[in-house]
Amino acid sequence: MSVPQTPHVFGASTTAAEVIDGVDLHGRRAVVTGAGSGIGVETARALAAAGADVTLAVRDTDAGARVAARLEAELPPESGQLTVGRLDLADRSTVAAFVAAWRGPLHILVGNAGVMAPPELTRTPDGRETQFAVNHLGHFALAVGLHPALAASDGARIVSVSSIGHLFSPVVFDDLDYRFRPYDPWTSYGQSKTANALFAVGAAERWADDGITANALMPGNVGETSLARHMNPHQVADFIASGELALPPQKTVRQGAATSVLLAASPTVEGTTGRYFEDCAQAEPVAERAGAVAGVAPYALDRENAARLWALSEALVR
Repeated sequence: MSVPQTPHVFGASTTAAEVIDGVDLHGRRAVVTGAGSGIGVETARALAAAGADVTLAVRDTDAGARVAARLEAELPPESGQLTVGRLDLADRSTVAAFVAAWRGPLHILVGNAGVMAPPELTRTPDGRETQFAVNHLGHFALAVGLHPALAASDGARIVSVSSIGHLFSPVVFDDLDYRFRPYDPWTSYGQSKTANALFAVGAAERWADDGITANALMPGNVGETSLARHMNPHQVADFIASGELALPPQKTVRQGAATSVLLAASPTVEGTTGRYFEDCAQAEPVAERAGAVAGVAPYALDRENAARLWALSEALVR
């Protein structure tokens, strides 16, 4: 499928506010998962500032309410409304409850929540490895459940927050839950982030006739988030020193939200679907992980991989 390239108006230092400047989202509704901190907060801020009514989908609704109150105090009066909904992506019952409570069309779904590199193997109540379950399966179930609302909105956009960490591993279909291989926090994180990208490919393929576009992205190297809350403070530093991890220059949280906001709302990517972005532009393919600080692995955009993951995910969330 031929898609338009993003004009080079934005880049690595662009902020979410700069991306949304001049965009009118009044009358549109958005859901942002993980909007209780970091990039999720700034994504919600930008969309609401442009007039969208935004639901902050969070595990801790008290914390979400505090964030909503702070944003309401900071946003201009013509901004969209902010509401808070409970969503624990590790608990399928809360995903089902969130979907059941939704009424009316949904124009923007941003799958931003995530967990990164817990040092020990943990599983969700239904037996799935936690990173794959939270980062991919929970978002998959949410998007599939909200599909009728997305299809009803005439031009909905799905934004799937992936990571350069997808270069650590493809989806290992024969051992998603580390029942046969030793658990490794980074390959586990990697396959979950690859799954985020493949989900966008699969949704683009299946839901194009509903007017829905879906894209994945790398937000950047953003230190001001709670993503690494499960990690030992020295873990990332040791990993970088070992040569196993290369990172691009660090971004602020408002710069980190820019690519999510671009894909959620900017007219410059109208009609673009099934792609992987970074620094507000489509990423270039990379052939190997060594030394890479940008780019997308071919396996993360492979249609056969996406179709296999979709079928497997449907079976796992039934």
